[in-house]
Amino acid sequence: MHRLTGFLICLLALVAQPAAAQSRFASQVQNQLSALITTKSADVGIAAIDLVTGENVNVHGQDHYPMASTVKVAVAATYLSYVENGDRSLDDMIAGRTASSLMRAMIVRSDNHATDLLLDNLGGPKTIQKWLKFHNVEGMRVDRTIAQLLRAKRDLYEKLDSTTPIAFALFLQRLDKGELLRPSSRAYLLDLMADCQTGKNRMRALLPAGVVAHKTGTLNGYSSDVGFITLPNGHRVAIAIFARGGDNRPRAIAEAARLVYDGFKTMVRWPYSITGTPQ
Repeated sequence: MHRLTGFLICLLALVAQPAAAQSRFASQVQNQLSALITTKSADVGIAAIDLVTGENVNVHGQDHYPMASTVKVAVAATYLSYVENGDRSLDDMIAGRTASSLMRAMIVRSDNHATDLLLDNLGGPKTIQKWLKFHNVEGMRVDRTIAQLLRAKRDLYEKLDSTTPIAFALFLQRLDKGELLRPSSRAYLLDLMADCQTGKNRMRALLPAGVVAHKTGTLNGYSSDVGFITLPNGHRVAIAIFARGGDNRPRAIAEAARLVYDGFKTMVRWPYSITGTPQ
C-alpha cells in the first residue's frame, strides 16, 4: 500500500510538470532575437508561439508594455461575444453607424472614435476587463477609453492599460483555438485583422504579402504590432511585439518579425509532436 501511494505521488508530480522544455531549435531562435534586440536603442519585448507545435520564444516576455491600440482586438472580441449570446448584433445602430462598420473602422483603420463608441455601448473599459477575467485571461488590463488614454500624461512604463508580450501572445493563441469565441466570430475578427491598413512598416515590411493578420498600436515614443503570421507550410504563429523609447521602433519590429518567420519556418521542417518534442 505504501509503495502504491508513493508511486501515485511520483506520478502526480510528473503530470504536474510542463509537457516539454523549449527545444534547442527554439532556443537558437530566441538567442538570435536577443542578439537582434541588443543592437536596438528601443526597449523591445517579443513573444511568439507556433499554433501547431506549441514551440515558443520570448525576449523580455514578462515585462509590461502599453497596449495602446492593440487593445482593440480585445474590444472586438468582447463585442463579438455579446453578439454570440444574442445581446448585441453587428447590425445594431450605434451613433448612426452599424456596429459592423465601427468594428471594421476600429481594426482596419485603427479608428479611435469608433473604438470608443463600441466601448461606450458595452459599458466602458470595465466590461472588457470583466470579459477578460471571466475567460481567465491574465496579464492584460484595460483601464481607460482611447480618448482618456490619449488625454492622460503617458508613462510608457506604467501598469495601466498594459500587457506583457507573453500574455498577449497567449491571448491570441486562445483566440485562435476557439476558447474565447465561436468559429464564425473568430473568422470574422481574423479577416478584419488580415485587412489591417496600418503599420505597413512593421511586421508586414519584411515579410511576404498576405502572411500577416495583425493590429498595431502607437503612442509618442511607442510602437507595437500583434497578430498572426502564416508560415510557408501553413503553420501559423501568434506574435506580439512591443517597442518603446529609442529610435526606429517600426524597423526593430519588422526585423524581429522576419527573424521569427525565418526561425519558425526552419523549426517546422523537423517532425514535432504537438508539444514540440522531436519524434
